[in-house]
Amino acid sequence: MAVAQPSSPAFGTADLSNCEREQIHLAGSIQPHGALLVVRESDQTIVQASENAGAFLGVDLKLQGARVRALGGDLWEQTRRRLPESVATIPIAARCLIGARSDSLNTLLHRTSEGELVVEIENGGQSPDYSEAIERAVQSIVAATALQPLCDESARIFKEVTGYDRVMVYRFDEAGHGEVFSETKKPDLEALLGNRYPASDIPQIARRLYERNRVRLLADVNYEPAHLAPRLSSISGKDLDMSLCFLRSVSPIHVQYLKNMGVAATLVVSLMVGGRLWGLISCHHYAPRILHFEMRAVCELLAEVIATRIAALESFLQGQGELAARRLEQRMIEWVSRDGDWRGALFDRSRPLLLPLAATGAALIFEGEVQSTGDVPGTDQIREIAAWIRPRLGQGVFSTSSLVADEPAFAGLAGLASGVVAVGISGQDDEMLIWFRVERVRTVTWGGNPFKPPSSGDDPSELSPRRSFAQWHQVVEGTSDPWTAADLSAARLIGASVKDVIVQFRAVRILMAQDQLEQVLRQVRSSDQQIIVADAQGIILESTATFNELLSIERGAVDRIDELADYFTDRADSRRKLNALQTDGQPWRGEARLETTRGETKAVLVRADPVLATSGRVLGFVLLFADLADRKAAEAARRRFQEGILRSHRKVSRGIDFSTEAARQNLMSAVIENAQLAALEITDGTNLHDMPALLESVKTSVARVAEVLDQLALATKDPEHAGPGGRS
Repeated sequence: MAVAQPSSPAFGTADLSNCEREQIHLAGSIQPHGALLVVRESDQTIVQASENAGAFLGVDLKLQGARVRALGGDLWEQTRRRLPESVATIPIAARCLIGARSDSLNTLLHRTSEGELVVEIENGGQSPDYSEAIERAVQSIVAATALQPLCDESARIFKEVTGYDRVMVYRFDEAGHGEVFSETKKPDLEALLGNRYPASDIPQIARRLYERNRVRLLADVNYEPAHLAPRLSSISGKDLDMSLCFLRSVSPIHVQYLKNMGVAATLVVSLMVGGRLWGLISCHHYAPRILHFEMRAVCELLAEVIATRIAALESFLQGQGELAARRLEQRMIEWVSRDGDWRGALFDRSRPLLLPLAATGAALIFEGEVQSTGDVPGTDQIREIAAWIRPRLGQGVFSTSSLVADEPAFAGLAGLASGVVAVGISGQDDEMLIWFRVERVRTVTWGGNPFKPPSSGDDPSELSPRRSFAQWHQVVEGTSDPWTAADLSAARLIGASVKDVIVQFRAVRILMAQDQLEQVLRQVRSSDQQIIVADAQGIILESTATFNELLSIERGAVDRIDELADYFTDRADSRRKLNALQTDGQPWRGEARLETTRGETKAVLVRADPVLATSGRVLGFVLLFADLADRKAAEAARRRFQEGILRSHRKVSRGIDFSTEAARQNLMSAVIENAQLAALEITDGTNLHDMPALLESVKTSVARVAEVLDQLALATKDPEHAGPGGRS
């Protein structure tokens, strides 16, 4: 028998000091409300079986080594008919007849990475037409316009559909801690809404399994597990990987955890947003409860629709931040043209700078000077914070909701600067924009004391994660409200806008202050943007290295801006626009295509402006170029998304066999409407860098819904009784 490494305790052998690494996917046993067989497909031989399988199936024979056909019924015929070459994501569903059982059974089939065919069998549930209920629920989900109402409605829908005593929408924060964000329950139950639970309550191994196996059922916390015989698979020589098994036994520690809460049965459904585990829909019942495959499939379908809506709403919030950033950029441009500076746009009125991030203060460090607005520390303290942040900027943005926890030396600043977000605004390390949030002393309600050392013992019943689940209140000091993804997105966008304006501002200073030319040119030269600065005669004074790389040319290869026309694919049109820029001071905004010296064609966004003195005299010109490769990738992602939606629509239309064609069309229209709405809000509200991944996430979610619906349709069809190997 394979020996587990000490750092990864085998299933059922962990205590609370190492349960984070318990190999829960190698359980070696199942919950007994079903049966499990492992089959070698080459000769249809059963190589492993749960010890309750014979009794559950009503067959009186030794299962290990027997052929599947020996069971009687049509299991193998249904398996061959349903099973494609690859089953790695969602098990395939079928109805079949087995052994002496007169009723049809639900079967779920999948292959492991070792090549074992896993056959899980459970009692067949009722087969009503779920299409109307699903359509009604989807329309209700799509109608939600904010996250809290969406989660409240989702909890209500799941309680109505599943009948569990308590349904919670459980949301994870960036540290992995969970919060009961929404709840609906029987009136006599204690409310858990708002309770927080530490990240350690759900180990990382369990979280990865939630990502793969989206619906997890525990029918009875007092169940006696049915072990697999033999323990090791003769195909792989290892413990069976039960990651996708719906019957897989539950860790004894988790079972004890639920018993401590007084919970008798659970259903947990994953919410995957943007490829990450955003949260869970957690259903508790206070008596044993089994949910058959058909209803579990409906739950998974609804969870995918909810997750798609969450992605849309979060993207909308990011879009609001982008809109605020664009407005601020316009104000800065106006200030440059009016007063020759841009900083007044940030500090003339504080609200445009503070509102996008809901900050209480902000500070700009630029060219050695500090300007601030709102509630901020003193100037020297701001410089100290900036010096501490500088090596931590990393990808251009830094955030913390507890500066004191990260650096105790700032303990005296907790009242004004508990929360900090900073972005770089130029190529200079010491130039940045910082937002602050004041301390918010608050009471966090935990479901049990998260800091209490766990008790442990040899008997799993003695392992007590937290024996008392009475609410435990923690007064949190030295922290601010946490920064959201939308806050950080707004910070990046504002930082990028300030960076653009600084480049133009410094270009203006090149043309207005010749005695400082070399210093300012170095500042522009260090920019990572594609920029050309020319004088009033069109002679190029500076072109950045990134622009030269864009055209694959050496520095100085282009002397005048009118020579740039030779590098555009539409030379006549570009020459006309460059002439209009120089002779009439007419700005050029728009997309164009450049041809590099290597023969490559690149799509770019051109932004060319004359620089005017206060008298109106032209001092020179500034041209900025932006490579549109990211935008093209986003457009390709949009096209792939639309094509994927259409394919999913056709697939589901073929597979579902609900009562009427109208019901099928109404259901698919609701699902597609939700996905299309999410796609529109994502494309309108998300920056180009994140857009392809989010669209791919929505497309994947729709495809998963289509597959779940397909399985639901297959599982609700009656098996065929006739044919070789059928019931005799």
